[in-house]
Amino acid sequence: MEPAVKYRLIHQDKHSGARLGELITPHGTFPTPMFMPVGTQASVKTMAPEELDTMGATVILANTYHLWLRPGPELIEEAGGLHNFMNWHKGILTDSGGFQVFSLADTRHITEEGVTFKNHLNGAKMFLSPEKAIAIENALGPDIMMSLDECPPFFESYDYVKKSVARTSRWAERGLQAHKNPDWQALFGIVQGAGFKDLREQSAKDLVSMDFPGYSIGGLSVGESKDEMNHVLDFTTPLLPENKPRYLMGVGSADALIDGALRGIDMFDCVLPTRIARNGTCMTSRGRLVIKNAKYAHDFGPLDPNCDCYTCRNYSRAYIRHLIHVGEAFGIRLTTYHNLYFLLHLMQQVREAIANDDLLAFREDFFEAYGYNKEKAKNF
Repeated sequence: MEPAVKYRLIHQDKHSGARLGELITPHGTFPTPMFMPVGTQASVKTMAPEELDTMGATVILANTYHLWLRPGPELIEEAGGLHNFMNWHKGILTDSGGFQVFSLADTRHITEEGVTFKNHLNGAKMFLSPEKAIAIENALGPDIMMSLDECPPFFESYDYVKKSVARTSRWAERGLQAHKNPDWQALFGIVQGAGFKDLREQSAKDLVSMDFPGYSIGGLSVGESKDEMNHVLDFTTPLLPENKPRYLMGVGSADALIDGALRGIDMFDCVLPTRIARNGTCMTSRGRLVIKNAKYAHDFGPLDPNCDCYTCRNYSRAYIRHLIHVGEAFGIRLTTYHNLYFLLHLMQQVREAIANDDLLAFREDFFEAYGYNKEKAKNF
């Protein structure tokens, strides 16, 4: 049986090994490396699907845990799946819900069967197993599904992470066996292991032997430094098959996207651009801009003079600052639009640089303009 999602390598940067490719899904073929906006509750906050399409989004995420609680997978399945329910007809990826469950550290209890926890909405006791996670995702109907894994803290003890990795591998196998729709939904495995090289190697070996159609690297961007994250990517990414997509979970800062692409990552996602937008923080080609600051009260220029997004073409810093200060929802829509466009456009620039064997030079120029020190800019 052909996998539901495939990867095609188009070009590899001669100087860095970064990959230019295509992600082939049931809902379209999309260029990589890509950034995927997060729509936790089947909606990218404040954005219409048509706007996401216009700005160049191709795959977006939805959150299995939250959709399990509200409105429930049965209702979404009745609607014809997430694509119909949310009127998005390009790619959709759902996580397993595991990260949200494991973040409820005070209420969860892990066993070999799964994890018991308290619903954060009403305190009701709930249970999530690999089989249950897959059943929910099958009902939601995304193109790409994630296996249920445990995401241990990066600085957890070696012995704990070793046991956790072994359990995640067993859960991955159970999830594969429970998956009902492999012909039109691709299930990805998730490599764990914190910062331990031998445990990452073991996790990758286990999952690659199961022949998933794609692989994710989890357990990063959870408190470790960027250098520590890049170090883990340096020895983990080469363990994954070259003919399948590689997805770095939960990473969305501009520097991390570029550094991840340099290390052979094809897919990224993060709530960062939408979350900081709601606080008035904007990503620009010269670094982050906090629009609430008083110095922008009489600034009638765009958020970023180098950006041609809808926000920057039509509205001034002074106006957006006013909207944010008085609590107008339109202000958050404008900052969210800009931040998402900024990262989607950044990935377009990354793809162009890879095609020209020029990503290292692009990185150095971008880092210098963005405000990173020159030593960090050259540290690849």
